Amino acid sequence: MVSGKNSCNVEIEYCAQCRFILRASWMAQEILMTFGENITSLCLKPSSGGVFTIRLDDEVLFSKKEKGRFPESKEIKQMIRDRVLPEMDLGHSDV
Repeated sequence: MVSGKNSCNVEIEYCAQCRFILRASWMAQEILMTFGENITSLCLKPSSGGVFTIRLDDEVLFSKKEKGRFPESKEIKQMIRDRVLPEMDLGHSDV
């Protein structure tokens, strides 16, 4: 369970028109496999306009529109870990 927080809600908003659903579902799988029960919920939210945005409890962790690229799973895992379970070792994702 999430230590030190009541919730850990992840939202991945993706452009359905651009067919970013495969990338969004892959990222969701990576997050769930890494954090398991430490995630309260994970939502895939179809959108439009080329968006690919990842939020944690309404805080934007990554925006493709702002960065001009897709996120690496490693950086998203580190961002989530740093906010939810700072003591967690991510193994090869910490290198």
